[in-house]
This record gives sequence, structure tokens and C-alpha cells, in this order.
Amino acid sequence: MTANNSNKPAAASSTVTRDLRELDTKTDNIYESLVIMSKRANQISNNIKEELHQKLSEFASSNDNLEEVFENREQIEISKYYEKLPKPSLVAVQEFLDGKVYYRNPTKEV
Repeated sequence: MTANNSNKPAAASSTVTRDLRELDTKTDNIYESLVIMSKRANQISNNIKEELHQKLSEFASSNDNLEEVFENREQIEISKYYEKLPKPSLVAVQEFLDGKVYYRNPTKEV
């Protein structure tokens, strides 16, 4: 499962009521659709977590000094940016509905 990654996901920042009939139109099975979306949400979450850890690791130091106060402000700004991002599950649902998620079911290919 993959999708195009961009800096700003095009998904709602809060929960949206969905029509269940929309979710199973591509797979003809609501449970299969939910599994696809949940796996994609896990991928998105892991990517965001890895990216955040890389950015915050630049600030890791064992020295306490005056520069650390300014670095903490930068850390706070980075953290605030990531907190404002839409939840991975919302992004995954939107990508699935927009047809941006590639998936395959080996049992159906036989």
C-alpha cells in the first residue's frame, strides 16, 4: 500500500461522518476496505513519527547552556506543527476515497 506523500495532507482536521456505502464501493467488502485504510494509517503514522524524531534529534545535546533555551523554542514550533497535522486515520480514509492508495488482495487474484 502506497500513496503520494505531500507536505500538507488534504484531509479534514476533525472527525467527519461518512456514509458506509462509500467505503466499500471499491472492494465490495467493508471489512476489507477498513483493513486497507488502517494499514495505510499505520504507514502514515510511522512516517510522521520517523520524520519528527529525525527533526528533534538535531536538538539532542548533553550540555545545558543559554543556546538550549532558543533551541527549545524551535523544538516547540516543530512539535506544534506536527500536532496540527490531521490524524493519520483521517488522511488514510481520504486517500482511499480519492483512489490514491494502491492495494491488492492476493486471494482475489487467483
